[in-house]
Amino acid sequence: ANLVLHQTVERIHVGKKYGDIPRGIFVVRGENVVLLGEIDLEKESDTPLQQVSIEEILEEQRVEQQAKQESEKLKVQALKERGLCVPRADTLDEY
Repeated sequence: ANLVLHQTVERIHVGKKYGDIPRGIFVVRGENVVLLGEIDLEKESDTPLQQVSIEEILEEQRVEQQAKQESEKLKVQALKERGLCVPRADTLDEY
């Protein structure tokens, strides 16, 4: 069955911080639904995570992604120096 969700919120986690971004109405095709659950608001307040502003969590996410890209570049460079070639992720479907 398809889902129509209203007042949806996207929650982004980075480390021990999270931020909620209001997204509005979403229509989700049933074939894309893997799991559906309800949030217990009482238990949610007991989490050790710190809620931060949207701008702060997006900046944290950008920094984290940038660090991952740099790490991946160093890994590919080290493999290349050892004579190994790793195909890029966007070309894997071609094989």
